[in-house]
Formats: sequence, C-alpha cells, structure tokens
Amino acid sequence: MKIASWNINSVRFRIGIVEQFLREQAPDILCLQETKVIDPDFPHAPFEALGYRHNFINGQRMHHGVAILSKVPLVEDDRLDWQANGEARHLGVRLPNGVRLENVYVPAGGDIPDRELNPKFGQKLDFIERMTRWSESLRGPAILTGDFNIAPLECDVWNHKALLDVVSHTPVEVAALGGLQAAHGWVDLGRSFIAAPERYYTWWSYRAKDWEASDRGRRLDHMWASPEVARAATAHRVHEPCRSWIKPSDHVPIVTEFDF
Repeated sequence: MKIASWNINSVRFRIGIVEQFLREQAPDILCLQETKVIDPDFPHAPFEALGYRHNFINGQRMHHGVAILSKVPLVEDDRLDWQANGEARHLGVRLPNGVRLENVYVPAGGDIPDRELNPKFGQKLDFIERMTRWSESLRGPAILTGDFNIAPLECDVWNHKALLDVVSHTPVEVAALGGLQAAHGWVDLGRSFIAAPERYYTWWSYRAKDWEASDRGRRLDHMWASPEVARAATAHRVHEPCRSWIKPSDHVPIVTEFDF
C-alpha cells in the first residue's frame, strides 16, 4: 500500500498537478492539506475518474482544509479540533486492516517566535500540546502524516544557524515536536529511509526566483507511524520534481510504501 501526503495549497487551483501526480505515482491513498475549499465545492469528479472513490473531506474557506482520497474502502474515525477554534485541520480514518490514518495540518505560527508578541505562535504550540496529550492516550496501530510546519533537525533546513530564530525551526518548536513524537513512540518514517545528515526538504518558498538553484528548503511535511506499523514500511520517497510543475504548490508530496 502506498500512502501519500501533500500540502496542495488549493486543490481546485492545482487540480491539474494533482491529477498528474496520481497518474504517475498511483498511491492507494492521498492525504491533502490546505485544500482551501468548503465541502460542497470540493472537486470530486477528477479523483473518482482516477479510481479514488472513497473520499473524506473536512473543508473550510481561507487557508485550511484537509482531505483523504482513497482507492480502498475507509471508515471515518474522527475530526479533532486541536486548534480549539473550529478550524478544519484534522481528519482521521481507519484502513481496512484496522490501522488508523491521521491527516493533520499544523498552523504555520506567524512570523515572530514569541507567544506574547504573536498569538499565532502560541496557538501553534498549544495545537501541538493537544496533539501530544492525544498521542499519550492513543492505542493501536496508527499513521500520523501531514504538514507539521516544523523542520526539527539541522539537516532538515538549508541553514540551521540562519533559521534558529525563524518560525518552523526554533528550539521551542523543535522541543514541542520531540515531545509529541515521544508521547506515542512515533517513528519518523522519512528519516528511517533518508537518514540524517542527508539533505531532506519538502518545501521551498515562492519568493525564490529559482527554487532549485537556491535550494533554500525545509522539511515541513512528515509521515510518522506507531512502531508496529513502522516495521511494515518498505520505502519512502520525496517527489521534488513536482515543485517545478505548472502552477506548483510550495510543498511537494511524500510517499511511504507499506507491506500490508
């Protein structure tokens, strides 16, 4: 089974590259973040035409929204409000084999890494804290994937020292993400296959005139699994060429293959 995750930055605007990715890579399940569409307006037809007929949507206007599109039957499990303000940032389903699949879009956190000066940063840390408490009580096999908006390792960013005070790589965020990982014993599947200190990025800013030449990337997108599920993982890939496709997202898809 191949499971993909991609912050698409508007599924309707970028439906062309989504279709291209699905035709080329054919994952069994695609988890999308930042869909930017309310449920009634979600473009179901292109997905169904490609065989993705088991779909769950948690949509919202603005910069939120998540979706899970699948070729295999799924059962919706939950929609948790870790932001505590009604934003559509989580969608959980259960696979036919009983494994839970949790798709999450963690808030970016604004520009200033100080919860007093920037309430959005505090909301981000609180979001991760709620996820941590949830992880502590989680039982059974599970996969947690999505845009975490944190690059934890020095080799997850283009310049560790330059980004220490930049939201997404600050020590307080990295510590919070480490606490979340420890709460359930989550295995970082990306770094299981692309071992540190190897370069591993999933996001490049639109501000760069030539994203590939400057390569100022960060690893903001992750796929984690509980230990028993991690043992079934057989491959993990980052699809960087998608960043150069027509009307690209600033994120690229990650795909993990499982032997189940």
